[in-house]
Amino acid sequence: MAPKKLVLGFSGGLDTTYCALYLSQEKGFEVHSVIVNTGGFSTDELAKIEKHAYALGVTSHTTVDAVNSYYNRIIKYLIFGNVLKNNTYPLSVSAERLSQAVHIAEHAKKLNATAVAHGSTGAGNDQVRFDMIFNIMIPGVEIITPIRDLKLSREEEISYLKEKGVVMNFEKAAYSINKGLWGTSVGGKETLHSKGLLPEEAWPTQVTKSETEELIVHFDKGEITGVNNRHFDNPVEAIQYIQSIAGPFGIGRDIHVGDTIIGIKGRVGFEAAAPMVILKAHHALEKHVLTKWQLSWKDQLAQFYGNWLHEGQILDPVMRDIEAFLIQSQEQVTGSVFIQLMPYRFQIIGIESANDLMSSKFGKYGEMNSGWTGEDVRGFSKIFGNQTAIYHHIKSTEQ
Repeated sequence: MAPKKLVLGFSGGLDTTYCALYLSQEKGFEVHSVIVNTGGFSTDELAKIEKHAYALGVTSHTTVDAVNSYYNRIIKYLIFGNVLKNNTYPLSVSAERLSQAVHIAEHAKKLNATAVAHGSTGAGNDQVRFDMIFNIMIPGVEIITPIRDLKLSREEEISYLKEKGVVMNFEKAAYSINKGLWGTSVGGKETLHSKGLLPEEAWPTQVTKSETEELIVHFDKGEITGVNNRHFDNPVEAIQYIQSIAGPFGIGRDIHVGDTIIGIKGRVGFEAAAPMVILKAHHALEKHVLTKWQLSWKDQLAQFYGNWLHEGQILDPVMRDIEAFLIQSQEQVTGSVFIQLMPYRFQIIGIESANDLMSSKFGKYGEMNSGWTGEDVRGFSKIFGNQTAIYHHIKSTEQ
């Protein structure tokens, strides 16, 4: 009887290394590993991971370049919505996990696999995100999670792999780092408690810039088309370029405290220079070119979108409805945003746009008006407060 075909989401780390060996040697699966690159791996790193996978005995290994699809499916809408979880976190890891889960499910379909596996533990959000997307996209395919199901400690995994003669770096880094196009998460002993800052050496990007720099980001209907004097046909390249400029300032470093899907609170450090600069620049431009009710409804829908995305619900059809709204909202969001970069911080200098509603042709706030008269305002003010005035009049006569 031929072994069952299994697709394993593979990163080459300790957990997925254990899964690859355990599932093939102990459980008899025909293991097909797949790594989904959402911007966190170099070409050399991907080659080493592929070599490592085959050394573990996988039947096939596939590298999926998901950077552009990650942008088009998810990041674009996070920018359109100015999404920051709890006004702090740009959903760096949660967003990329969904992209990875979708591609792993698609690969399992392609190979007609009878099982799919991931290396999540039973303590975090990722287990829910992967399981839920697999249940929706590949119903009937068995989901296997050795690390979670066997409740393995790191030491138990290392002992098993050493017994099997696996050669890899088993030294646990002091900090857990997960890098992607939309930011890098950093976890360490300081983030396991409610108090504590990450030390300078924990941050992947060291601060090497000390002189103030001006950055200009050009948007066309909400998408980045240029940075300073450089034009970009692909927004992904623009994001990477902004990261290369702003990252060495130490911009975008913070610690996020949030509610997990499974009901506990978690704390994680992150650095996201490009996401933070882009989101604030985009929002500044929107405040100039959109009406107050466009901005108000965008804020409400985007907050829901970000929260639902964080909880793994990217396949809910309501997300497509909100995305359609967000796309339409970007019709006027074209212009340039001027930003001043400094060590550990930045500020928006201003914007230039042909769609700017802050036009002196209609008046200057706090100074003069040219589109109405004082009598117009006098009458408007009376009518605008009329119902409230009636309420207070009736209330006072009843007393």
